[in-house]
Amino acid sequence: MTRPVWRKSSHSGTEQGDCVEVASLASGIGIRDSKNPNLGHLTLTPQTFADLVHTLKHDH
Repeated sequence: MTRPVWRKSSHSGTEQGDCVEVASLASGIGIRDSKNPNLGHLTLTPQTFADLVHTLKHDH
């Protein structure tokens, strides 16, 4: 089993503030807090992740 490659959101700053990481998983798209990666992650379907991103970009 290969380990997921987590990447930080492009909207997360370079400081140690609030950072979100995402990864492509066999079961969907994983989302986790980069400051606390050992606490686990949420897994969303690709469509639900796309809907979330769309909402975040357009409904601020």
